[in-house]
Amino acid sequence: MRIIGPNCLGVMNPISGVNATFASTMARRGHVGFISQSGALCTAVLDWSMKENVGFSSFVSVGSMLDVGWGDLIYYLGDDPNTRCIIIYMETIGNASAFLSAAREVALTKPIIVIKPGRSAAAAKAAASHTGSLTGSDDVLEIAFQRSGCLRVSSISELFYMAEVLDKQPLPKGRRLTFVTNAGGPGVIATDAQIMNGGLLADISEETMKALNEFLPDAWSHNNPIDILGDASPERYAKTLEIAANDPNSDGLLVILTPQSMTDPTLTAELLKPYSKKLIDKPILASWMGGAEVAEGQKILSNANIPMFDYPDQAALMFNYMAQYSENLKQLYETPVLLAESQILEASVTPASKTKELIQKVRSSGRDLLTEYESKLILSYYEIPTVDTRIAMSSREAVETADAIGYPVVLKIHSETITHKTDVGGVKLNLQNAESVIAAYESIKATVTERAGAEHFLGVTVQPFAKFPDGSHELILGSSLDPQFGPVLLFGLGGSLVEVFKDRSLGLPPLTSSLAGHMMEKTKIYKALKGVRGHASCDLVSIENLMVKFSCLVAEQPWIKEIDINPLVVSPVVQDPLNPRKKAGLVLALDSRVLLHGKNVLESELPKLAIRPYPTQYVRYVEWEIDGNRMRSIIRPIKPEDEPALAEFHKTLSQETVTGRYLHLRSLDARIAHERLARICHSDYNRSITLVAWEVETSEESKTCEGQKIIGASRISKLHGSNDAVFTFMISDAYHGRGVGTQIVKQGVEVARSEGCKTLILPEIKSNNTT
Repeated sequence: MRIIGPNCLGVMNPISGVNATFASTMARRGHVGFISQSGALCTAVLDWSMKENVGFSSFVSVGSMLDVGWGDLIYYLGDDPNTRCIIIYMETIGNASAFLSAAREVALTKPIIVIKPGRSAAAAKAAASHTGSLTGSDDVLEIAFQRSGCLRVSSISELFYMAEVLDKQPLPKGRRLTFVTNAGGPGVIATDAQIMNGGLLADISEETMKALNEFLPDAWSHNNPIDILGDASPERYAKTLEIAANDPNSDGLLVILTPQSMTDPTLTAELLKPYSKKLIDKPILASWMGGAEVAEGQKILSNANIPMFDYPDQAALMFNYMAQYSENLKQLYETPVLLAESQILEASVTPASKTKELIQKVRSSGRDLLTEYESKLILSYYEIPTVDTRIAMSSREAVETADAIGYPVVLKIHSETITHKTDVGGVKLNLQNAESVIAAYESIKATVTERAGAEHFLGVTVQPFAKFPDGSHELILGSSLDPQFGPVLLFGLGGSLVEVFKDRSLGLPPLTSSLAGHMMEKTKIYKALKGVRGHASCDLVSIENLMVKFSCLVAEQPWIKEIDINPLVVSPVVQDPLNPRKKAGLVLALDSRVLLHGKNVLESELPKLAIRPYPTQYVRYVEWEIDGNRMRSIIRPIKPEDEPALAEFHKTLSQETVTGRYLHLRSLDARIAHERLARICHSDYNRSITLVAWEVETSEESKTCEGQKIIGASRISKLHGSNDAVFTFMISDAYHGRGVGTQIVKQGVEVARSEGCKTLILPEIKSNNTT
């Protein structure tokens, strides 16, 4: 038996008539699933809903969430046919992983709108004392909502406004809004609200301008907002709306009306009503400003599924929420760029295993802070470029090392305890000869001894003094812990003043190339990285790839508490002197810091990732013989980058194979639609694991193999609330009878057993000729 609460109001289901609360009134029937962590708010919303005639499919007060949490209820409402929208009042997130897993699964089919107080420190403290739980960083929570496809709003009224808007209107494709108004003042107010909330004014195209000039009075605004003047008739409104709606520069429309002597609010509403059905790919919102004089028109448009607002700035804010929600959903299932990589055959030489070995060695010595040399060694394991760094234990060694590297060089303190080298005079730059190296060594030793103690000085590291081209930038890339979401990534402007400028964005590991790109776009330094003041753009693709590798490092190494690369130097893309046909930009880690969890922390106590990382433990290289022929394949969990290859796989399937799998003929276009394949490739590994078998070519010298094409796929889909799973598989027609099916089924059963599945359910198939 599952328990909701304690410290809650209870549960209502208006559809079935169940009222297991101590509220005196039953909620009206409707299509909104409402979940609240505050019982008092539930009673207030319930009372308000009676006056406003708002109905609910479910009305749940969760309280302190001792057992049933957000994830359970989101899954439940996601499966409920009576629920079209889910709105949440949240004070603490509880099990972050369960929430994100459920939200990512449901958000694509049903909007999830959240109000989460605690943006200010005082509110966060109040929320924590109310629920008895940690609240974590609000900035991290914001990016978690975006990553899961949820929409966050700022007020209770906005919860219900957005529930109505998303139920009645299509999502915009962008943030460009067109205003049609009969008054300049409200248009200006709406414009301010649009821009200040992150939106854009749609530019009126030449064709639209020409069409409007043909029938509007000469005094119309000739710009957006389209002010059609105070004497605008209903017919002028309707014709303007029709022309503006067809402008390709516009993503949505807001029609504003103020009651003037020559205005007919009711007839205008009647003539605009048909556009609710005509505009199938752009949202239309309305603001009939006033009271009794516009009430009938407001009712007409609202009943025609055109959301109505008392004030135009409120409507503009709702449009921007719609655009944000649309962007969240797009990012949820974007197809990332495929990174060049090969599958390692020998587990003993993986970056993860080498890093774990080094970390264990450091922990065995009683330390939790890695030296700069050790930190860069870990980066190199994950193929993150670092500057050549060598240890010297004496001034003589430092000179010999500098001679080997070549002048000029940099000396930095080598210490197992000092984190910030410049604070103790531990960095000397641009050393041109042996004499300056000796002087720098002795200076660092003396200064560190004076400021920190002789025991903290273990020597120096010698590095080349890198000269970077004009237009280069210093970035920071790091990770630290959030009490609710575990490891959180940071990207932004780096260097010694990183805390001063605070130009950074956050992200949750693991990253894909597209997620890394979006993290970059949220910073101010991104504009400079794209090239400013005559400088070429930096190598953005290489930066994205490095961020993906860094996120893998963070995801695979739970003993790392904090890690940062600062500075990470990037330079503009220039001609490669060794290859005139190739252009490249520098991406180089100059310094790194790694802090481990303390010796008193048990492995079972290590923070968990909010989003489950790629399950590398299920990657298998298999060989088998059939009819005297040796077959080779990599069978591994699917990745978001595999979408194009999966589409090609579906093109190799015959109608017989497709019908045998789906029990009916499903067209190729339907099977390879981005919306469908993206949900398979962006797999939530806690919910389902799709295995893909790749035909491969191997290299015995490097012990690696490259995947050529997908020749088979299987899927393990866990049934929520049980230990059962549905198992399905398909094999490319050209590989029927060649043992691929046998291998992928064996691997699938092994994975299902490791995931805790007790029973595998195989749907009935018409034939079994794929083994």
